[in-house]
Amino acid sequence: MTTPLLEVADLVRDYALPRRRLFERPGSIRALHGVSFAVMAGESFGIVGESGCGKSTLARAVLALERPTSGTVRLLGRDLTALRPRELKAMRRHMSMVFQDPYGSLDPRHRVARIVGEPMGSLMPEVGRAERAERVREALSEVGLGAAAADRYPHEFSGGQRQRIAIARALITRPELVVADEPVSALDVSVQAQVLNLMLDLRERLGLSYLFISHDLSVVRCVTDRVAVMYLGRIVETGPTAEVFARPRHPYTQALLDAVPRPDPSRRGHRHARGEPAGDGAGGCPYAARCPRAAAVCAQAPDLAEKAPGHAVACHRV
Repeated sequence: MTTPLLEVADLVRDYALPRRRLFERPGSIRALHGVSFAVMAGESFGIVGESGCGKSTLARAVLALERPTSGTVRLLGRDLTALRPRELKAMRRHMSMVFQDPYGSLDPRHRVARIVGEPMGSLMPEVGRAERAERVREALSEVGLGAAAADRYPHEFSGGQRQRIAIARALITRPELVVADEPVSALDVSVQAQVLNLMLDLRERLGLSYLFISHDLSVVRCVTDRVAVMYLGRIVETGPTAEVFARPRHPYTQALLDAVPRPDPSRRGHRHARGEPAGDGAGGCPYAARCPRAAAVCAQAPDLAEKAPGHAVACHRV
């Protein structure tokens, strides 16, 4: 069996809450509840869910920007959570991130050449200045920008062009894994298609693997091979993207797909979530308070179990 490029196992992340009283022990909130998944080399894996479900927390944990409370993150077979700072820095050239906001993620004081080449200066100091400049030109060319872009500032580019610069920066160290956190949500619809097509083309040409995080189901359908649906810090359904979208099994996944606008007004969804997310389910199913199929058995937390080949669901009622 092929070893996954990325393995996330039982990942838990707790955040401390402010003290209510001076001598009171501070409480905590759990953002990730034992999240597990794997991404194969050359694969695009999607994470979807509503705002606040833990998608961005998961991205930061995968990139070792935050230390998890427990669990492991393995990249190329090495546990990032157990590495020393120097060892972790050496691993960072194998992973990179494309941020959501193309306006806030680029330093307006620096020229594009410095912005794109900065990761090499930090993570690959053995590369000389001339080679670094050549790599910057190559990266800009790969994302559809000419060499002249290197001498300009971010404010001289449109939103879509800025995101291309951000993608070039992510590619400069030739990483195996790119984490894309809502990479097109801040762009116009017409520009979104261009950037997505660019990312698909780069994946094909460079053999990249993507961890693609988005709340836009139509985007995830187009660019991922497999998908995991998150709810309140848990994966409630995962499987091949085409299978999950065509035959969703978890009530939350069904509600998400029913909420997607349809051009035909006669096609109306009939499965709807009730109310707002409430806590973590108090030890039971976290979706029970909103689920139209909730029953007594939902007082116990369901395990993520395979219901079809490669298609797993965390629901007692499936």
